[in-house]
Amino acid sequence: MDLWFSEYHQDGVKLSINVEKEVYSEHSEYQHIAVLESKEYGRILALDGELITTEKDESFYSEMVVHVPLNTKADIKSVLVIGGLDGGVLTELEKYPTIESIDVVELDQRAVEVCQEYLPQSKLAFQDERVNLYIQDALKFVRRKENAYDLIIVDSANPFGLNESLFTREFYGNCYNALTDEGILINQHANGFYQEDVTALRHISDRLKAVFPVNTAYFTSVPSYAAGYLLVGFSSKGITPEESTGLAGQFDIQTQYYNDQIHRGAFYLPNYIKEMLTSET
Repeated sequence: MDLWFSEYHQDGVKLSINVEKEVYSEHSEYQHIAVLESKEYGRILALDGELITTEKDESFYSEMVVHVPLNTKADIKSVLVIGGLDGGVLTELEKYPTIESIDVVELDQRAVEVCQEYLPQSKLAFQDERVNLYIQDALKFVRRKENAYDLIIVDSANPFGLNESLFTREFYGNCYNALTDEGILINQHANGFYQEDVTALRHISDRLKAVFPVNTAYFTSVPSYAAGYLLVGFSSKGITPEESTGLAGQFDIQTQYYNDQIHRGAFYLPNYIKEMLTSET
């Protein structure tokens, strides 16, 4: 039997991956969870039919959302990860001995449990003694925090449906308060290629500008994502991303995608994206 997983990126455009078998499938309280096995991409996690991560290119995303801020501000000690159920972001954070605590907030406990059972790196990532997992609504969790984190990473899908509250001005304002004076917020900006993603990009950018004085974005290539790339937002109360501090090199951290040259080059954006980020909607 010839099985294919297809994710629609736009009307008339879809990514299809040949699947060897469905490893697991269930409807949790919040969403449909599926783990698939493929020859080309390895294990695939899909939530409500949306491809979240694959074993083959997961590091292209996780390395860039972690190593860029960690090599911009070398003294990050406390981190909040909102989402991160697959453990990819945690795996990269845990490579830094300078980090003292990592709080993870995820709404769907079953999704976390499924990832730990069927995605090998997920279980290991949550075993680190610095990790504290909270199963609750992220908006309510952040609302109670003040001056608590050096880095917040919003590791979530597009700003629709279940994740919509994580892309509001209220949420970004709560993140601002939860960050230390030199804290950094990292969150995904979708892409600037398909119209639905352009709308999401401008939606996110406008709300961040209303809260944070420093806002920019950088680029990472993720072949399984829509348009083949993702924009990552970098916001802070004053710190600007400059050349890498080289912290990853000091600890001899092994990476598949990230390096000092990528750190610098990722902030050089195409003109059409620069215009979207600077224009008023």
